[in-house]
This record gives sequence, C-alpha cells and structure tokens, in this order.
Amino acid sequence: MAKKKVSRKALLKEPDEFLSFSRRLFLFVMEHQVQISIGLGIFFAVILAISGIRYFSDRAETNASALVAKAVEKYETAMKDKTAAEAYAEVQTDFQKILKAYSGKESGKLARVIYAGVCYNGGAFDKAIQLYNEAIQDFDANPSFKNLILSSLGYAYEGKKDFKNAVKYFEQITKAPELIMKDEAFFNLGRLYAEMGNTDKSMDAFKKIIADYGDSIYIELVKETLRSEELVNDPAESAKNG
Repeated sequence: MAKKKVSRKALLKEPDEFLSFSRRLFLFVMEHQVQISIGLGIFFAVILAISGIRYFSDRAETNASALVAKAVEKYETAMKDKTAAEAYAEVQTDFQKILKAYSGKESGKLARVIYAGVCYNGGAFDKAIQLYNEAIQDFDANPSFKNLILSSLGYAYEGKKDFKNAVKYFEQITKAPELIMKDEAFFNLGRLYAEMGNTDKSMDAFKKIIADYGDSIYIELVKETLRSEELVNDPAESAKNG
C-alpha cells in the first residue's frame, strides 16, 4: 500500500516546522540529559567502588570516597521528592567541602564531575561550566572521560542559550580520534545549528549520522527530521499536496 502523502499545509502547522521539530529534539535530549547526568554520577561511583582496594592505604582517599558516596546518596534521596534546583541546594555545601579538602585526590576529581552534573540539573549552568573546565584537566589523558566532559560543557552552554559556545564543544568531539559519543555530538550540532538558523549545517550534521552511524539511538529522529525538511523545501511536492 502506498504511503499517504502529507500535505504541505498539514506539515506546516507552525510558521517554521523545521525549527518546531528541532525544539522536539531539544526536549528529547534535555529529558535524557538529566538521566545521563545522574547516571554519570552513578557510573563514577561504581568506578570508585571497583578501584577502592588500592585506596585503602591512603586514609585521606578513603575518607574522600566515603564523603562522595554520602553526598551522592543524599542527592538521590532529595531528588525523590524535591526539584532538581532544591536537591542541588541541599547538597551544595557537602560537595564544596569535599572539593576544598580533597580536590587533589582521585575521589575529589570524581566528585567535581558529579557535582558539575548536579549543578547542571539544578540550573546552575555557570557553576557547572566552571567545574567541568576544571575537571577536563584532570581527565585529559582519558579520551572517553574527556569526551563525556566536553559533551557536558556543550549541554551547559546550551542551557545558557549560548549556542555558539555549545557548538564549539560538540565539534571538538566530532574532530577527536575516539568514536565514543560522536553520533550524539553530530545530533546535537544538528539541533543547535537549526536553532541558530543555519539549516545547511544542521542538515549536514544529521546526514553524517545517517552515513556513518546507522545504529545510533538518534537515527529515527534524524530520519524524521530529514523527511520533514525535504517536504518543506520541495516546491514540486508542495504543489502536489496543495
């Protein structure tokens, strides 16, 4: 059975359907970014637990590890019945004390990344950016963690509506030799360029996912975006569908 064609009039229910769809993508990513940020904290906590054996000889490291675990638990408990901003305020002092006393320890470095995610979720974007910029020095030798932090910086700048700087960090991921998070970076570039009104660059970023990352979790959203844009800009199709 032939697919029913969507009329241009139906497609363009808003003044700019493509930008409208990009906002849907924005909401999708923002929803999952909260999960990613919280998950990142748990991820680092697991690493901390696995690596804990070699820290037992260092009392300061052991103390720091325990304080980080306690702060994460306090945050997760607060998130059950409070807003992200309220939960951030509740653990702010805990993380600041950890960073003041143990910033040079491995646990302190991990705490900085976790706290940055808490700040981001709570809407404290400038603080998150500051912490991520400090953390990127700690994990510069680890490409996978570095890409996670670069991506987080991109999201934090996007939270501030500073799309130009957000693009800068996602582009760094696409140009890095490591494959981790590249599809997500191109997806975010597609969204951000659309928000900035640069449709050509947006389409190029989305097409890169189609070409090189066919198993990406974003693939269906990207295909829908490209189909929508094709219908909007095809005069012949518009004439057919009236």
